[in-house]
Amino acid sequence: MLDASRIWADLSAICDTGGRQTGTESELTATELLARLGEEATGVAPWREAFPYDGWAGCGASLTLGNGERLPANPLLRSVPTPAGGLEAEVIDLGRGTPEEFAAHRGEIAGRIALVRHELMFAAGTVHRRMKYNAAVEAGAVGFLIAGPLAGNLVAGSSGRGNEAGIPAAGVSPETAAILARTSAGYARIRLEVDGFDQPGSATNLIFDLKGQTQQQVVLSAHIDGHALGESALDNASGLAVALAVARELRPKMENRKRSLRLALFNAEEWALTGSDMHLQRQSAAERNATVLNVNLDTVAGGDRLTALTSGYKGIEPFLLSCSEAEGVPLGLFRPLQVNSDHGNFAQAGIPAFRLVDGFNNHMANTRHLLTTLDRRDLATPEELLRSARLTLEIVRRALDATDEETDVWRNAS
Repeated sequence: MLDASRIWADLSAICDTGGRQTGTESELTATELLARLGEEATGVAPWREAFPYDGWAGCGASLTLGNGERLPANPLLRSVPTPAGGLEAEVIDLGRGTPEEFAAHRGEIAGRIALVRHELMFAAGTVHRRMKYNAAVEAGAVGFLIAGPLAGNLVAGSSGRGNEAGIPAAGVSPETAAILARTSAGYARIRLEVDGFDQPGSATNLIFDLKGQTQQQVVLSAHIDGHALGESALDNASGLAVALAVARELRPKMENRKRSLRLALFNAEEWALTGSDMHLQRQSAAERNATVLNVNLDTVAGGDRLTALTSGYKGIEPFLLSCSEAEGVPLGLFRPLQVNSDHGNFAQAGIPAFRLVDGFNNHMANTRHLLTTLDRRDLATPEELLRSARLTLEIVRRALDATDEETDVWRNAS
């Protein structure tokens, strides 16, 4: 029977390891903890799937105003460093940083530092930070700043840079953004300092296979890594704790299930979904075809209603709603593909996949605190975690025993 206190204890233990940014001691400690918790939950030792990724270390960031006042900033993942002595340039405020705002200021961005706003990540119409960064680079900006939504708080996240040259990128507070507003005298001029460097990295996925009666499988996934700010409690200790609870509940009767269950705890999700991408790349076409569904848990507490991001696979929606109704747990649906967690890689590989997320489209939910120092365990409640676990258990349990005719319908895409 699902135990809310056990789920909360797992979440707390994961949060005790820190923010879990990939490549840090916090992430390594968490990976070892989850190897133990996963083995306790499933009864099987993990397959440790090591993989390389484009690593990076950030040592800090700041900006200095014309009057000499120095303000804090947070280097975004994969940011390039500023030159020795910093980068001096004017700041152009582009509001949210929508394509329309970039287009309207096209002739004014080159040679300046672009300033945009962090948005609620789980909402229809959200413009992802990486899109804003890429737009700034394409427009000739020499630097990139993103302002968080919460007073007194910096914001974290990835710059979105790959192996290209890129520009320095950092997160700032909303108060700093207000100070940098344009006046009748012109644009604010600052000195931006970002200290970071690329370094080859290696991370590890943890894979636990619970055998059923056939080679077909359901993949239940959640990501291990997080960010340096806060405890990464909602994103994604919540998903990890619920995934462990569901696996623990299903373990005793797996030999009677039609399909096998794979509990996949992916790493380097915050690095362009690298861990799950490498996992799928290493599989044969037959292995991918054997996966009938990916249930991806990412930020499953901190809101008032769960939503399934169904990645264009309209065929799974009636099934998910049936599970929701059976458990009495309300569930919203959002069909357009959002590649904002590991389900995106499964969906693009032709595997029916969805992300279960809390607080979608709710700008007052606690999920608005993601990527800030406030993403700590007190944003979640045992009741929210238990609600997510109940729905996930019903979905996975029924998916393990669904008929082939049912699972064929799930592959229907828009």
